[in-house]
Amino acid sequence: MMELWLAIVLIIVSAVVFAAIGIFAGIFVRKNISEKKIGSAEQEANRIISDAMKTAEAKKKEAVIEGKDEIHRLRNEADKDINERRKEVQRQERRIQQKEESLDKKMDQLERKEDNVNKKLKDVDNRLLEVEQVKKSQFEMLERISGYTQEQAKTYLLQRLDDELDHEKATKIMDFEQQLKDESDKRARNIISLAIQRLAADHVAEATVSVVPLPNDEMKGRIIGREGRNIRAIETLTGVDLIIDDTPEAITLSCFEPVRREIARVSLEKLISDGRIHPARIEEMVDKARREVEATIKQAGEHAVIEAGVNGVHPELVKLLGRLRYRTSYGQNVLNHSLEVSYLAGIMASELGMDPATAKRAGLLHDIGKALDHEMEGSHIELGVDVTRKYKESDAVIHAIHAHHGDIEAKTVVACLVQAADAISAARPGARRENLENYIKRLEKLEEVASSFDGVESSYAIQAGREIRIMVKPEVVSDEKMIPLAREICQKIEADLEYPGQIKVNIIREARAVDFAK
Repeated sequence: MMELWLAIVLIIVSAVVFAAIGIFAGIFVRKNISEKKIGSAEQEANRIISDAMKTAEAKKKEAVIEGKDEIHRLRNEADKDINERRKEVQRQERRIQQKEESLDKKMDQLERKEDNVNKKLKDVDNRLLEVEQVKKSQFEMLERISGYTQEQAKTYLLQRLDDELDHEKATKIMDFEQQLKDESDKRARNIISLAIQRLAADHVAEATVSVVPLPNDEMKGRIIGREGRNIRAIETLTGVDLIIDDTPEAITLSCFEPVRREIARVSLEKLISDGRIHPARIEEMVDKARREVEATIKQAGEHAVIEAGVNGVHPELVKLLGRLRYRTSYGQNVLNHSLEVSYLAGIMASELGMDPATAKRAGLLHDIGKALDHEMEGSHIELGVDVTRKYKESDAVIHAIHAHHGDIEAKTVVACLVQAADAISAARPGARRENLENYIKRLEKLEEVASSFDGVESSYAIQAGREIRIMVKPEVVSDEKMIPLAREICQKIEADLEYPGQIKVNIIREARAVDFAK
């Protein structure tokens, strides 16, 4: 039993010993392995460090080489730039040297020329002295021969020259006036066209345009119609342009012929009131409006004839008088103007103890041509003469119409009365868009311009500024100087004043001799 336990103990001890030996052996083996790994890691680290140092050394060498190359390149570029600049400086120096040489040559030439000029100037001075001496001797000889001193001879010659020039100027002006009369037609057209350009805006805005109010802006579309058929129908039937723009609730009618514009206005108002707007209805309304306007024209003409107290006027002339209701001239209604001329002519005829009927008839019909000048070629005077002759008016009336603007000389008292009445009616303050203050200022300015000339004693603006009568001093202004003076006054009026039409400058020179018998 004891031996068994000893054997077991021995076995256990042996097992423990062998286990301890195994543990120690494992520890030793692990230690050796760790030492080997540490050694190999140190070697790898040393190798990496060595490689890094070699790489850094190689890159350092490459950087040094590249830097040296860049420095060499920059040095070459700098040397090249310096060489080019040096060459340019050398070129500039050569050019400057050439210019200096050229300037030196020119200076030499100028000096030679200056010497030549100085020599010539000396010769000229010597010759001038000789001329002065000859001139002086000739003057002395002339003074001995004529018996006049130099100043007296100068005064005498200037006086003779002044008289000759006055006569020659008067003759030349008369020749030029004849030439201007031949060219007056062409120049008149140019002047009228310029006047129309300057004054057309205000006149056209009032005299050729009518505005038709609309109940709403939708009505504009209905008036235009599908694809514009309604507006085309209206414009074709009436001969009037319809202007449809952004103006709210309004349409503008534009036409130079006032009767057609009135027909278009009436027909358009009827269409708007009716509400049915299509081509057939437009044609019907335009026809109806035309009949209404013609009836209105006839009534206006008959009313004017009755108011003027003129009898036996042809019906066609009555219609033409009615058309004047829709015609304006410088903002003045022509029919009212004709009635006013008729009244004035009749009153003046009565005051002169003449029959006022002919004067009133001529005054009423004097502008009848203005009812036709939109449709026929010619001035309103020519058209008025033709139409009154056509309808068997008397010669006195026709002559008054022909002469009321001075186209022909007035040979009858009636013609003179109509001419005066027309000027009074047209040019009175307020008749033609001109207030009293501006009217007076215009006449005062006209008189002031005329009075500013030497020799003018007094001046008077008459016929509402259409004529200026100037009284001159006979001892200052001679007959020969009157024509140049009139021309100078006209030029100053044209330059300083603005006025409609033309102004007649009438210079009057009167010499009086007064004495008393004692």
